[in-house]
Amino acid sequence: MRPTDRYGERPGSTLERLLSRGALLLVTAIVIGVLAGSTERVRAADEAAPADLGFVARRLGSLGEQLQSARGETALMRLELDRARAIIENSARYQIPADLAGDIYDIALGEGIDPALGYQLVKIESSFRPTARSSMDALGYTQIQVPTARFYDPDVTEKQLFERETNLRLGFRFLKDLLVKFDHDTHLALLAYNRGPAKVAGILAEGGNPANGYSDAVLDGYEAPGIRGTH
Repeated sequence: MRPTDRYGERPGSTLERLLSRGALLLVTAIVIGVLAGSTERVRAADEAAPADLGFVARRLGSLGEQLQSARGETALMRLELDRARAIIENSARYQIPADLAGDIYDIALGEGIDPALGYQLVKIESSFRPTARSSMDALGYTQIQVPTARFYDPDVTEKQLFERETNLRLGFRFLKDLLVKFDHDTHLALLAYNRGPAKVAGILAEGGNPANGYSDAVLDGYEAPGIRGTH
């Protein structure tokens, strides 16, 4: 049995207790230090969070803008490819110069007309001859008369109606108005283009049929945009 001191403790026990307490204090200090460091890091992260979120938001916004821009560029490229393909195909189909095919396409779109319908109209009206003139003094590619043209451009001259851009623009604008007037019935709009809107409306009002074969000729082989490519 080990001897004890006057306090009844074994020799060395005091030293052991001191060492134990020192170790406990050391461990406690380390834990407190770790916790304090963690708290500071959390606080720092919390303080930095708004800035980080703002940065992320800006980056996301920038990426979103880039994505939107890329989509816009892709859509534009698709339109340009569609235009090029249509010009090449219709130039070959109608045996007309590419620049004329391009003008018909662009001006028809600009006036709200399906380019495919524009090609067919010019084919039937003038066979793509810029100097065509009918016995009724209908002029140029779209065979538009001076009084009709002056409804849209009061100062237009007969000479100007033989100019490509002017003739196509006014002829297609007239057809567009007729489509609106006749509730986008393409047959009736074309008949009104050929026979005059007042005459066609009068025949319809009397319960008659204004058909004379003209609209069938223009629409022969034509497919409306909603139908095209679904076969």
